[in-house]
This record gives sequence, C-alpha cells and structure tokens, in this order.
Amino acid sequence: MLNSQRPRTCVECGLPFGHTDFTYYAGNVQKGPAYWSDQGILCSSACSTAHFARREKEGNPMTEPAQDPFEKRSFFG
Repeated sequence: MLNSQRPRTCVECGLPFGHTDFTYYAGNVQKGPAYWSDQGILCSSACSTAHFARREKEGNPMTEPAQDPFEKRSFFG
C-alpha cells in the first residue's frame, strides 16, 4: 500500500513542522499548522500568501477550502 501522507514540511519554503519558526494554530504545536492548502502545510502567513500568488499565476487556484491535514478522516464519509 502506498503511503499517502505528505511530508510535514512547508510546501513553499521547506521549513519542517515542529521548527520554532513554524506558525501553529492558536500558537500550540499540538493543534497543528495555522496555514495549509490542498497541496500541503504552510509555515507562515508569508508562505501562505506566496503559495496563493504562485497558484494564481500558474492558473491552478484553490476552488474550495482544503481539509485540515492533521484531522483524522473517515474512509466512510
């Protein structure tokens, strides 16, 4: 079976999740990243903005909100 989990690094700059410079939801690493997209997690508002701009420029904008990457998903719903 393939491992479908994405690496836990910022998709824009590569900063690893857990680094002191990473921005966490409510400032708490246990609550997960503060920013993410359907392509992975983002470390800061600067990378989130850059990610949005890059995708717009490439003609691949997000069309709907991405699901929280750390939220447990059910296979049945």
